[in-house]
Amino acid sequence: MSRMQPNINLSPKVSDEIRQTTCYMCACRCGINVHMKEGKVAYIEGNRDHPVNKGVLCAKGSAGIMQVNAPSRLRAPLKRVGPRGSGEYEEISWDEALDMAVGWLKPIRDTNPEKLAFFTGRDQSQSFTGFWAQNYGTPNFAAHGGFCSVNMAAGGIYTMGGAFWEFGQPDWDHTKLFMLFGVAEDHDSNPIKAGIGKIKGRGARVIGVNPVRSGYNAVADDWVGITPGTDGLFILSLVHELMRAGKIDLHYLAQYTNAPVLIDPDTGLFLRDGDNKPLVMDRATGKPTPFDQKGVQPDLAATYRHAGKSHQTVMALMAEKYLSAEYAPDAVADRCGIPADRIRRIAAELAHVAFEEAITLPIEWTDFRGETHSEMTGRPVAFHAMRGISAHSNGFQTCRALHVLQIILGSVETPGGFRFKPPYPKPAEAHPKPHCGVKPSCALDGPHLGFVHGPEDLMLKEDGSPARIDKAFTWDNPMSSHGLMHMVISNAHAGDPYKIDTLFMYMANMSWNSSMNTGGVMEMLTDTDENGDYVIPHIIYSDAYSSEMVAYADLILPDTTYLERHDCISLLDRPICEADAAADAIRWPVIEPDRDVRGFQTVLVQLANRLGLPGFTNEDGSAKYQDYADYIVNHERKPGIGPLAGFRGDGNDVGRGAPNPEQLDKYIENGGFFVEHLPETASYYKPWNMDYQNWAVEMGLFDAPTPYLFQLYSEPVRKFQRAAEGHGDRQPPEHLRQRLKQVMDPLPIWYPPFEDDHVDTEEFPIHALTQRPMAMYHSWGTQNAWLRQLHGHNPLYLPTKLWEQHGFAEGDWAEVTSAHGAITVPVAHQAALNESTVWTWNAIGKRKGTWALDENAPESSKGFLLNHLIHELLPAKGDGLRWANSDPITGQAAWFDLRVKIRKVDAPDESQPALPPLKSPVPKGPASLKWKVGKND
Repeated sequence: MSRMQPNINLSPKVSDEIRQTTCYMCACRCGINVHMKEGKVAYIEGNRDHPVNKGVLCAKGSAGIMQVNAPSRLRAPLKRVGPRGSGEYEEISWDEALDMAVGWLKPIRDTNPEKLAFFTGRDQSQSFTGFWAQNYGTPNFAAHGGFCSVNMAAGGIYTMGGAFWEFGQPDWDHTKLFMLFGVAEDHDSNPIKAGIGKIKGRGARVIGVNPVRSGYNAVADDWVGITPGTDGLFILSLVHELMRAGKIDLHYLAQYTNAPVLIDPDTGLFLRDGDNKPLVMDRATGKPTPFDQKGVQPDLAATYRHAGKSHQTVMALMAEKYLSAEYAPDAVADRCGIPADRIRRIAAELAHVAFEEAITLPIEWTDFRGETHSEMTGRPVAFHAMRGISAHSNGFQTCRALHVLQIILGSVETPGGFRFKPPYPKPAEAHPKPHCGVKPSCALDGPHLGFVHGPEDLMLKEDGSPARIDKAFTWDNPMSSHGLMHMVISNAHAGDPYKIDTLFMYMANMSWNSSMNTGGVMEMLTDTDENGDYVIPHIIYSDAYSSEMVAYADLILPDTTYLERHDCISLLDRPICEADAAADAIRWPVIEPDRDVRGFQTVLVQLANRLGLPGFTNEDGSAKYQDYADYIVNHERKPGIGPLAGFRGDGNDVGRGAPNPEQLDKYIENGGFFVEHLPETASYYKPWNMDYQNWAVEMGLFDAPTPYLFQLYSEPVRKFQRAAEGHGDRQPPEHLRQRLKQVMDPLPIWYPPFEDDHVDTEEFPIHALTQRPMAMYHSWGTQNAWLRQLHGHNPLYLPTKLWEQHGFAEGDWAEVTSAHGAITVPVAHQAALNESTVWTWNAIGKRKGTWALDENAPESSKGFLLNHLIHELLPAKGDGLRWANSDPITGQAAWFDLRVKIRKVDAPDESQPALPPLKSPVPKGPASLKWKVGKND
């Protein structure tokens, strides 16, 4: 038989060399080995030495080769020659492109820099892009967080100094119960999958709370199919049950949180001493004492009588609020779609694991009060949450509620619970405040974004009008730490609060899947005034691919793909740290572009040099940096602190040190990353552990130790509520006063999503959601030849109740209508789905003529967006106002508050609305992609 077998080479040559860098196919930023043959990419695998993925690589990461070879890649700078939206362009040189950009940017910088609105998408270099915008002098800069998950980030930092995902992770080595809320499969994908596998392998339980059972929820031991927008009510019911049963960590609450802090009954603010330190009642002395004094024993139940007033503790206020009958399981069950007995069982399980299965580690540590502990006590319950609970108009308070749940269990920064990743935790006070001081030809007076601590920090002009085009940090959304990118185009079009001259965007598909009111946004981008001029005079856009947004710009600056560029995953920005280590990483050009394209960050450096921006210019007027790589190595945010923490000085300095001209080479030699592990004694209790605090100072994360208390009761939130009650010099406008009184509660609360109050919920009884699939990221993934085979189009998934009620069968279509619009789409049945919810994958649907796809591609014939049904403003409700469709505290877009109705219709030829094809600046891709790498393949 051996004579008949084919002659197969069982040991083919895999590659000529391996070049190690960082993946960019999602935000995990895993380490990858790029196998090269004759200078071309042969295939991509995970780097086993990398701290993030330890060799694991998902389908997206492996498919990166198809991004590098994608037919949709832009080829050269483009100047619009037809009307906006036509897609008619001509290729120009880089000199001409940069001259055009400077010709628009310099005059407004010299006269009124606020007329530039510079907003970026998922660029992962916001430290740098923000630095560029600050030196340009415009107040109008932010990234995508405002329409992604600012509620999670801001809610976490204001409560405990950090949140989930990039801020921290479960203690995978010790967790016994893991509970997820609203996590789609694209977030933290590799680490979450590996972590779930690890804990399930040793018998730990997983509870998934999500209206949709897919991905992580599909492997959960217990799936809780909650009604959208009610997560906060469910969480506070768990808090109610735990407090009622006395299953809370009283020692932890007394020592590490503001639960024992005394509240002034007249102001609702903390009682403080002459040094402005919050006061607690010391059980040993019976006197008010600063919270951080050595030897203090804070009393959670104390009452302090002074000047005829009784001062209660935060803990007393919490007990009064959360033991109320309104949070009892029987009171919330119907609204949440979770039986009361099930809520009680989940609360009991949390309590059992936290207190009956507590663990101790024999690690000695010293706290910030100078007390030494012989061991570390762990509550092995860990939580993780993301956009699902964040993208609601009640999302900020819901996120805070979840953090309060973790904290009362004592499961944050203890063994088995949630652990921060350096450079977190950081209290809100450790972050900058936002700035808006604009002067012609000058840098802005400080960072654009930050954390406000009261009305005095709002970004308002002298006349009280918003200083920013997106109205961030105003009474409309006072604590909008990430800005409101989703409001920029509509505000600029309306000239409210003022008109702009140039809209400059990077990697933000705002004319399609990244905007609410997609059709309206396209009209705004192309609208002209009475003179025939565009209402938004100039639009500059940078992207690597021919996306939907490309057709709406006047000047296109083509970006590279991620294997053709330098990038910096920095501790100053969104680092790749693990709970046990500080880490950062780079990307570097493992291949050279075969097109006339440049990395966007390098283009910004070149624009800065032509504009003479101060942070980019030496005293003699010469350029400080030639390109982004030069900036990465030589920029210092302050002496000794630069974008990269590793291999500084002579190559041996860590964290702090002079710039090292060989730094990038050292990173490449080390696999593209740097990692510095914590000492064991600093592993847990980071906010209060002096070994960690001192290590963080050595690493340059802090300038001095900054221990702090977790903020169960938020004084900044209370200050805004007080202003709404009529106190203080800065007052909200009358139409916002009542809303601010309601939502700005210093203890987490729940209120119904605002859309429920603006639409007839009997006419629109169904909740509609989108989430990203595990195989996609941004819009890029859905033009990837390999990944398209996983998700070629996206049906609308219906639960059994709605499926049967409307008589649907396989292959049917439905018209889906909201208060804003209607779409006609294919439907599919999913039994594991909340009975009042429909959902689909996000960003699968494409507009014809984009991404080099065939006009009859399934993405554009059967794929669709729910964005057509969502508006940036809520429906009018007869009060003469149009309220923003967002969280009133942070301004986060309330994507998941959408209410719809459905009906069965005859199948059309394609999904509706079917927009006219765009003319593409790149040729249509071939019917099949095939190329040879190496001579003998």
